[in-house]
Order: sequence, then structure tokens, then C-alpha cells
Amino acid sequence: MAGVARPLRTIYLVGYRGAGKTTIGRRLSRETGLEFRDLDDAVEDRAGMSISDIFTTEGEAGFRAREALELEAFAGEGRPAVVATGGGIVLSEGNVKLLRSSGHVVWLRAPAEVLRGRLAKDSTTAARRPSLSGSSALEEVDRVLEAREPLYRAAAHIEVDTGSSDPDEAARRILAELGAWMAKGS
Repeated sequence: MAGVARPLRTIYLVGYRGAGKTTIGRRLSRETGLEFRDLDDAVEDRAGMSISDIFTTEGEAGFRAREALELEAFAGEGRPAVVATGGGIVLSEGNVKLLRSSGHVVWLRAPAEVLRGRLAKDSTTAARRPSLSGSSALEEVDRVLEAREPLYRAAAHIEVDTGSSDPDEAARRILAELGAWMAKGS
């Protein structure tokens, strides 16, 4: 992907857990020369505790408030980057407005069965991201994904299916789609 033009704005990756936001984000970072940043890591660093511990002590509302503050901090820096967001970033209309106004929003989409397979293989993701419903992370995929898909779609400037491609191919498609979208003046 040599010769790829550097995006003028931050690239925000949104999507359900297991869609590839971190893995693909790191590849986009290498290809564009933009810094890679993970919103969940920033939340944990500032809180001095894991996301699971934040959910335990402050509940989902506490985590979402921290997430929104970190997003505001990232956007306020005005420094383009590739940012992997948390899967629920789109639950707040304010977050969506900030994402769209401060960068390019890319929805990484994958079928539920692919997401379940990836989550089953990645014990760190399951341990780091608590269940949102009391059932296991694998059991809640269909229900949560169905509820969030319209929110991801509404937030995104572009969407890329990551269900059947390797991360390098997905990164190439994202850059091609962003280039075409920016060329249209969207």
C-alpha cells in the first residue's frame, strides 16, 4: 500500500467486539503513518483499572461516561490518528456527533457467527470486556449486534465487511473506500 495518501482527519473504527478494530487499526496506522490509539486502553489508563473493574465498581453508565471523556480528549487534540473505539461508542448520540465531526468513521462489520468464532478464540477480549446482559459474551452477540447495527450504520461514513478478509486486505479496502468517499467530496 505504498504511496497511500495520508488522511487529513482521524480514522475512527467502530463495530462490535471481534470485528477487528484493534488489529486492522494497527495495520492502518502502519500504512498511513498515523499514530494508533485505542480508546479502551485510554479509559483503563486514566482510571487505573480494567474495564471489567470499572463495570463492577461504576456500572455501564460509569464506563460510558469515562469513554465519552476520552473521546472528547482525543478529538480535542486535533491530531489525526487511527482510533479503535469500544463497541458501544455509538450508544451515545453525542459521541456519534463528535466522531463524525472530527474524523472519518469506518464501521467494521462482520456476521454474528464470525464474531462469535473470533471471541471464542480470544480469551483476552472476553476477560477484558464484560457481558452487557449477564449472559456470556458469546450468548449476547446476536441480540446486542442486532440492536447496534442501525447505530453503526448511522454513525459510519463508510462500512467495510471484515468477516472474510485478512486484516491487511481489510486495511487496503478501508483506504480505497475512504479515498473514493473523500474524492466525492462527501
